[in-house]
Amino acid sequence: MDWGNVTAEDLIEALREVDWSSPPRPLSEFFSRFTLPRSYAKWNSRLKCNLYYYRTNYFIMIILILGMGFLRRPLAIVAALMTALGIAFLNDSFAGTFSEKVTRTVRQFSPRLAAKMRPPLMPVIRGRPSGKRAVYICGRPRWVFVLIFSAVSFIIWFVSCGIVTVLSALALGLLATVIHASFRMPNLKARLNTFREEFRAVWRNYSEL
Repeated sequence: MDWGNVTAEDLIEALREVDWSSPPRPLSEFFSRFTLPRSYAKWNSRLKCNLYYYRTNYFIMIILILGMGFLRRPLAIVAALMTALGIAFLNDSFAGTFSEKVTRTVRQFSPRLAAKMRPPLMPVIRGRPSGKRAVYICGRPRWVFVLIFSAVSFIIWFVSCGIVTVLSALALGLLATVIHASFRMPNLKARLNTFREEFRAVWRNYSEL
């Protein structure tokens, strides 16, 4: 992939659809081979490649930095978890996995309720879906859960009065992410992994036709 031609919107869309259940990269690989980018184009391509390839490592790093900031505001931990879930529901893979696990758990106690939590069937015309596949969580549109968790987290943020502390920790985590992604030289393994995930995405779209 030519990361120099990838726009920010494409990167955000890829991070939204990609599977986040993959384990983080080893620390020996994460903290190795740091070099200065030779040009703006090289830096731009390197930044996007590393953000995509080390996404799980960056997520864990930001969570750890936020955790240190939460030591002063324990109630803010609940708000952060609610906010994180609201953001995580925007990822197709996480939303589908969460809905499946909740439905499977509810089925053990109430099969009738679990049946109501199934997503509605999309009409098919000439062997293909009639529109873009919408994402449902427990039988409800995804935006319902995003709105609920966002509203609850906002209320807890207001009550805990820890928004300044958390925003400072979040800014520090994002800054550390950008610095690492800017100076970490992409290796051959990152490029091969990107090609493999591209092939899987293309094959998955082809199999749905």
